[in-house]
Amino acid sequence: MDTVTPPILKGFSSKVQALTLHADGVKLLDQVALPNEVRYLTIRTAGEMANAIVTMLVRGAPAIGIAGAYGTVLSAREAFASDLCLEDFRKTVLADVEALSQTRPTAVNLFWALDEMKKILGEPVESAAQLLDLLTEKARQIHQEDWDACHRMGDFGAALVPQGAGIITHCNAGALATGGYGTALGVIRSAFANDASIRVYADETRPRLQGARLTTWELLEDGIPVTLISDNMSGSLMRAGKIDMVVVGADRITANGDTANKIGTYNLALIAHAHGVPFYVAAPLSTIDRSMRSGDEIPIEERDATEISTMNGELICAQGVQFYNPAFDVTPAKYISGIITEKGIARPDYLKSLAQLFEA
Repeated sequence: MDTVTPPILKGFSSKVQALTLHADGVKLLDQVALPNEVRYLTIRTAGEMANAIVTMLVRGAPAIGIAGAYGTVLSAREAFASDLCLEDFRKTVLADVEALSQTRPTAVNLFWALDEMKKILGEPVESAAQLLDLLTEKARQIHQEDWDACHRMGDFGAALVPQGAGIITHCNAGALATGGYGTALGVIRSAFANDASIRVYADETRPRLQGARLTTWELLEDGIPVTLISDNMSGSLMRAGKIDMVVVGADRITANGDTANKIGTYNLALIAHAHGVPFYVAAPLSTIDRSMRSGDEIPIEERDATEISTMNGELICAQGVQFYNPAFDVTPAKYISGIITEKGIARPDYLKSLAQLFEA
């Protein structure tokens, strides 16, 4: 892996990009190194991409989906370079697609994107070269469509933001977590473009500190002022009347509107509900898993204990303590004021309103 500076996507309106596809591989912004170091890595194989997803070099549901699509292209490039016959080409790439699908269980965008790539693998073609071209075209399309969707979400969501609003966001649902611009941060970007007096508060987001490390960095990169708070300060701010709305992203939304997002989101929704503060979720339609009826069915990833037992490599708890480290929690639909998508804003009853957006 080497250090490079990536190009700007067509029409890109943020300085921040998580990943881009190039002739020599996928240029990936190392999100583990942020904010102390801005380092781009070149990912050249599907195995390297799978590792990047597991280790959270790339993270955020839409970005993981794009990474899966690009990982499929890298697999196809390897298979093509090995001069495999068309049948063996398909088998090799499908095996890598399966390996990519095992990286992280909660974010549905990964599985959606890989399913889209598998459809292309099933296309009737005459050569592996044709199939490689189709896979590359599809992966780029998935990336561009996510970028477009984030801008549309931003415009829909900005209409919900009061003049001079105080907004809390949790984790990182920005350009770093998507194909560009962001979901929750896309709403904030569009709102800020209309009203520079809005005030943004970012939860630090324990244990991996995505809010502190990533959200504050990317907003400041784009010239948007942001105030960092610890995860237990939101109630105090709401009680003081400083918060007008909450907007977060999502890793999976079920048919009834229940939403899985970074651990701590559920707490924030409960606090917002107690104070009468509207709580919004911003996510593309690819994040909505209509095969699941409720949040009880969502698989929740559990991560290594070292994420909560150490800080800067130093143990912060007693030796021998037990650990519970889920990466996500589920916010019931009844606490969600609206779900902002690229086709509009769904409101309760979500079973009906989300279905209508798919039909629109």
